[in-house]
Amino acid sequence: MLKFKIKNTIAPKYHVLFWLTYFIFNVVRWGSYFNDYVYSIKSNLVEFPIHIIAVYINIYYLIPKLILKRRYVTYVLSLVAMLAAVYLVRTGLNYVLVTKDIWPEAPGAGEFMQLNHIIAVVLGELYVIGFVSAIKLVIDWSLEKRRNEKLAKLQLSTELKYLRTQIQPHFFFNTLNNLYALTLKKSDSAPEMVIKISDLMQYILYEVNSSKADLLEEINHINTYIDVERLRFNERVECEMDISGSVEDVQVPPLLFLTFIENCFKHGLKGTDMVRVNMSFEVLHTDYLEFKLSNTYKPEQTNKGETGIGIANTKRRLNLLFNSDYKFETYTDKNMYHLYLKIPIR
Repeated sequence: MLKFKIKNTIAPKYHVLFWLTYFIFNVVRWGSYFNDYVYSIKSNLVEFPIHIIAVYINIYYLIPKLILKRRYVTYVLSLVAMLAAVYLVRTGLNYVLVTKDIWPEAPGAGEFMQLNHIIAVVLGELYVIGFVSAIKLVIDWSLEKRRNEKLAKLQLSTELKYLRTQIQPHFFFNTLNNLYALTLKKSDSAPEMVIKISDLMQYILYEVNSSKADLLEEINHINTYIDVERLRFNERVECEMDISGSVEDVQVPPLLFLTFIENCFKHGLKGTDMVRVNMSFEVLHTDYLEFKLSNTYKPEQTNKGETGIGIANTKRRLNLLFNSDYKFETYTDKNMYHLYLKIPIR
């Protein structure tokens, strides 16, 4: 099972580091502006606790409780009330603890509750609140995006595992039925079939344990399955396979093609004396694999009410694995069933 852990909150050490960096930047900035670093340190020591309180009220209470619940008017009124309180507290503490000149940036023009001074203080506070809130929202969005990606990956992995658990019993029921048919006939081919079925079971149960498998390994086991069907039906099976392109390092979803081969024998022998299967694997220069399959088919011999998990399962796997980056087509023509599949391999 895919495990992951993403914290929804920023670690306290990063808060401390941010505010310390911001404090030093402001001290240097205003100390250089006024050429008075002692005044800058004092004023920032007074103002920064107020900044921090206002910012955290906004990002941890007002936004979650009001903005996210679409209570915009209440949010604006609450923000205005908080800014009014910030103005009064900040101006009062600066007057008492730092300087009687409450607006040194505008000598002689700054007076308590004077409109220009109120606007300057409020805009400065809005800048801090907006700046820090934007950082917090971007980080939260990034963490949530990562979390959703991990959840989607987990869901994909879980669904694929579920679909593969369906493949195994589906395959084994069919092959065991083949063996049962031979034992009823007391066929001399039964021991050889047991060995081949054993090889297939070992591959499916123990060797296929990842999301990718070697194409050549898959082809080898397709041949083993066809051998099983030949043991069962003898001369009634005629099969040809063509492989082209560089297939040595190609990785494909495990057991993807075996479902199609099963269906060739499941439906191809109904109402016919012979099942003919032609298939090809071709690795294209565009980093895609083309798989083509044709087999004998008589629609009138197919039970329309017959259902199975094979093709539906495979289509679901293709959608999960490749989204829309694949092509899958089937059609019938002159008592032949044709299948075309193109999937990315790089």
